[in-house]
Amino acid sequence: MAEEDMWCVVTGGRGFAARHLVQMLIQYNTYSVRVADLGATIELEPAEETGVLGQALRSGRAQYISLDLRNKDQVLKAFEGAEVVFHMAAPNSSINNYQLHHSVNVQGTKNVIDACVELKVKRLVYTSSPSVVFDGIHGIHNGNESLPYPPSHNDHYSATKAEGEALVMKSNGTNGLLTCCIRPSSIFGPGDRLLVPSLVDAARAGKSKFIIGDGNNIYDFTYVENVAHAHICAERALASEATVSEKAAGQAYFITNMEPIKFWEFMSLVLEGLGYERPRIKIPAFVIMPIAHLVEWIYRLLGPYGMKVPQLTPSRIRLLSCSRSFDCSKAKDRLGYAPIITLQEGLQRTIESYPHLRAKTQPKTKREGPSKAFLYLGSGRVADTLLWKDKKQTFTTLLVLIAIYFNFIASGNTIVTALTKLLVFISIFLFIHGILPAKILGYTVEKMPTSWFHLSEDMSHQIALSVSSSWNFSVNVLKSLAEGNNGVLFFKVVFSLLILSFLGAVSLQNIYAIEKCTGLTFAFIAFYVYEKKEEDIDGIFIKTHSFGCKLISDFARKFLSSKKID
Repeated sequence: MAEEDMWCVVTGGRGFAARHLVQMLIQYNTYSVRVADLGATIELEPAEETGVLGQALRSGRAQYISLDLRNKDQVLKAFEGAEVVFHMAAPNSSINNYQLHHSVNVQGTKNVIDACVELKVKRLVYTSSPSVVFDGIHGIHNGNESLPYPPSHNDHYSATKAEGEALVMKSNGTNGLLTCCIRPSSIFGPGDRLLVPSLVDAARAGKSKFIIGDGNNIYDFTYVENVAHAHICAERALASEATVSEKAAGQAYFITNMEPIKFWEFMSLVLEGLGYERPRIKIPAFVIMPIAHLVEWIYRLLGPYGMKVPQLTPSRIRLLSCSRSFDCSKAKDRLGYAPIITLQEGLQRTIESYPHLRAKTQPKTKREGPSKAFLYLGSGRVADTLLWKDKKQTFTTLLVLIAIYFNFIASGNTIVTALTKLLVFISIFLFIHGILPAKILGYTVEKMPTSWFHLSEDMSHQIALSVSSSWNFSVNVLKSLAEGNNGVLFFKVVFSLLILSFLGAVSLQNIYAIEKCTGLTFAFIAFYVYEKKEEDIDGIFIKTHSFGCKLISDFARKFLSSKKID
């Protein structure tokens, strides 16, 4: 290290965006780069080992230093001799822990500012977030830097980033220190360990079929190299004596790719590029929000015991369903920023960088023979109707059911009155049909043959036997009750009569209100869906059954082992 070398420090230098900034700084050869992060030592990936970072570390043009921002002495040591500090360190935004975020984003940023002032660092570029102006409720459409901080933020990460940003802008000019804040929107690109991997995990688990909200929310995404480029633009603007328009220092700047796109269209492009299906099923945010609150509450209880950070949280649901687009005019005018990689090219590079996450294409075997649903329904007319194989028959059945509903159920009839009404309709129909002439306007009216109403001798005999059998059974029951020695039979008769009287008093409308969502809906939709997604549903059932068996087995094993110890 020569004494005349100019050094810059990148805090959180092993983070996603910071790695790209470090590489760009080394390539530009303006500064020697000090990479500061939490790890005790730096562990390079194979591509980094043979790339510019590995070469710079070996030549001395870059060095690594272990740094915890919450320790001011470590911060002072890391910043010694530095001319510029790029403060990019921050905790994982998905961990909604106030103490963690405040200790790093606020107290750690105070230590960074104090160290810069004490050591006479010339320039400080702070990596902030657009979330500092997002309240989690109202969408932002082409928002600019005039937007104020909201009274309350979407999560602790956003709230503490806003506090840190305010501290950085307030410190501008202190002991010659020039500062500015960069707000990159929704960073993506190679090396991302959050967005793309979580999308693929969801796709492989069958959860990527869903769209939260109406799917029309607009977003600004920013390719990671454009984010690194924006930081360098900001540093150069602070260092320049002749700025483009007004002074760059003491300001915050939104940074995007300047190509707004529908959020779920962007997600679909990533998934399709990796060989997965795009999401299609829309779920309103208000439907899934209670579930997200429950998941977050469970994480608060079980997080200390090793539970992984959940993807389904209230703050994330709001982010997925709201619009967030921003105006970069200020960054363009004062920093000279413009994207160097288009959104399309950035997407292509991102997709190509994840060959190990691509879908494994396995051709589905074509089902041979009838489906399970068809066999379960008896392989006859019922199956043809409920599985929509005979569409004419299905629609006819639906029309008949609708007619029955409006004539007998919606009117509030009881079972007895409905049967009486049905008999009246049948009588009127038969009478009118009987008096009609043989031909009407050239159309032949087919008369019902009397044989339709004739009971054969065998059928009459069977009916008579059935009636006499029922009568004899009833008489035997009455005889047993008269003897007074069969209490169980007495309670059975009384209970049956009470149920019969209850059913006779209940209106069909009330019965339909209970059954409409579980009976007809299930019959006409569930079997059809099962036939189409037979393999997927069977797979879910097998996994659930296996998990349940394993859970019971583990519980039994632990219970038995605890008994042995006792």
